[in-house]
Amino acid sequence: MAKEFDWDKTQSGSILGCFFWGYTMTQFLGGYLSDKVGGDVVVPIAACFWSILTFWTPQFAYLSTDKYVTLHILVLSRVLLGMFQGFYMPSVTSLIGHFIEGPHKSFYTPIIAAGQYFGFPLSQCKFHHIKKSFEHERLTYSFICSGSHLGTLISGSIGSILLERYGWQSVFYFVGVCSILWMLGMRYILIAKHRKKYLPFIMAENLADKPIKKDQEKVPWLTLFVKPAFWSLMVGHFCENNAFYILLSWLPTYFHENFPDAKGWVFNVVPWIVSMFSSVFSGWLADHLLEKGYSVTFVRKFIETISLGGTALGLILLSYMTTFGGALFCMAIAVACCGFHNSGILVNPQDIAPKHAGSVFGIMNMAGAIPGFVGVYMAGHILEATKSWAAVFNQTAGVCIFGCIVYLLFGTGKRII
Repeated sequence: MAKEFDWDKTQSGSILGCFFWGYTMTQFLGGYLSDKVGGDVVVPIAACFWSILTFWTPQFAYLSTDKYVTLHILVLSRVLLGMFQGFYMPSVTSLIGHFIEGPHKSFYTPIIAAGQYFGFPLSQCKFHHIKKSFEHERLTYSFICSGSHLGTLISGSIGSILLERYGWQSVFYFVGVCSILWMLGMRYILIAKHRKKYLPFIMAENLADKPIKKDQEKVPWLTLFVKPAFWSLMVGHFCENNAFYILLSWLPTYFHENFPDAKGWVFNVVPWIVSMFSSVFSGWLADHLLEKGYSVTFVRKFIETISLGGTALGLILLSYMTTFGGALFCMAIAVACCGFHNSGILVNPQDIAPKHAGSVFGIMNMAGAIPGFVGVYMAGHILEATKSWAAVFNQTAGVCIFGCIVYLLFGTGKRII
């Protein structure tokens, strides 16, 4: 698209990053609504909008023949797309933290992960009478989050084939149609069947003079905001997301410019295959360490050190690579280590604020979305100014190291509110 519409690196960075302007706006709202009314009501509505916006993106691009008008139209559509997709992560965090237990866990997990396989958020159903009893919560969370890496893998492989044979427009049409089909399937399977199966049981419990306990107390934000542990979580998430979004957004451009003869499906697939397995492995490792008697604080910091430290190492090594194989290997290390974040800081809101995990995660992920537009845009600006990929990778690695140090000093796995 940059070649067709004659965008420079700064303009490309704006298009790549503006999604996160909208994504940032709805993080807290997503957590609040998921805790209040349930994502089964909110997310399908949002899914309709993000599906339509994705499908019609090629049409938006050709609404005007003026380069700058086209740029502004695409920026607006991407901001709106980010707003509607911003509901996912807070909803699923609230779901795992509050509403899933033994018999329901096996029902929800594959469906949620399936939604992530196509890169699409999913929702939750809310049953107040169910108590939280998630024996392997972290492994489940890692499994679900691995779906986003598999989604990138599928988009990178099938998308690369569609891109080469039918043009960039076909990729948007393919993802848009898949999104609509996923949403319709989710509505039928998750809501219709689940409610039909469990509604009589819920009504019977309510009629048996067992009032539903209100678990939605007000979030003690003042108490939370004065805790160093909360701010270390915010900083660590910001730094890791900065690396992840830069890799996600600029990885294809890096390989196209430095290794023009390389097949797109190779570098769009290999790093995300590794990251999918590393995400699941990190959940198993976290559970294994907890079963061995290590504290939650130690496990969170250990896993996050692998995530932030490993990502930084991979990026530093990448800046010295001159061969395609070496660059692909270092990129795979960096992306794989990003997968460990799912069992570190990403589940930490459930440790420090189990009753308010959705809302706390919304605030954390709102901060984490900022590098999506600031970091991605700055990467494009640095490239335009210096023509150096090493400058981008080393700067990103430095941010990761800073986040790792902050979280090691102040992070905790203990409940604080």
